[in-house]
Amino acid sequence: MPKTVALILVTAVAMLTACGTPGARPEAPQAVSTVTETSASVQRPPETSGPASSAVRLIVVPDVSGMNHQEAQDAMQAAGLYNLREVDGTGKGRVLALDRNWVQTGQDPAPGTKVAADAVITLTAVKIGEK
Repeated sequence: MPKTVALILVTAVAMLTACGTPGARPEAPQAVSTVTETSASVQRPPETSGPASSAVRLIVVPDVSGMNHQEAQDAMQAAGLYNLREVDGTGKGRVLALDRNWVQTGQDPAPGTKVAADAVITLTAVKIGEK
């Protein structure tokens, strides 16, 4: 389709859309868009002849004991672990809202354990100064 015809078609559709339906409430003005013709080439990856690899990359859980809770989260995320669960180590069920005011007292799985990237990592902490 020639560029001129395509531009006329796009302009006509935009004008009809702007007119709306009779009796309908007016909408906010819409931004004007520009149409540019482009072409792209897509290359598919080569077919593999063997079964798909089921190897999962394992991550070593870092040791975050004694760190403030924010530093512990940062260390886990730097290692590639993002599925973090927080637990109040006193058993009171408090939310660890200000991460830097809490110190790590435990973690599960233990440091050095190799886990998949989507494994749940439980970080147990108490407020600084608590036991």
